[in-house]
Amino acid sequence: QVQLVESGGGLVQAGGSLRLSCVASGIIFSRYGMSWYRQAPGKQREWVATMTLYGSTNYAGSVKGRFTISRDNAKNSVYLQMNVLSPEDTAVYYCNVGVTGLNYWGQGTQVTVSS
Repeated sequence: QVQLVESGGGLVQAGGSLRLSCVASGIIFSRYGMSWYRQAPGKQREWVATMTLYGSTNYAGSVKGRFTISRDNAKNSVYLQMNVLSPEDTAVYYCNVGVTGLNYWGQGTQVTVSS
């Protein structure tokens, strides 16, 4: 059973930083690319960043240069370092992995950025 558990969200002022974590279980973590998505109130869930199993990364244009995705295979964990946060980054952030054609999601962690 695949499980993803996010943590690290919270309330931060504009310009501040947060680091999100996601711990995966039920998979051989090193064999999968991992992604972060977010969903703001009243909006659709949107992709934020991906790190492949080979370590290459891709970012949405809105976060490129401010957010950094990383992983620690020994800890079955993926991280999202978020810098220079703005109120537009306020959302629930979700960890995601695709396994044999199925998408798995964590429960999400709330990030709120005050102006």
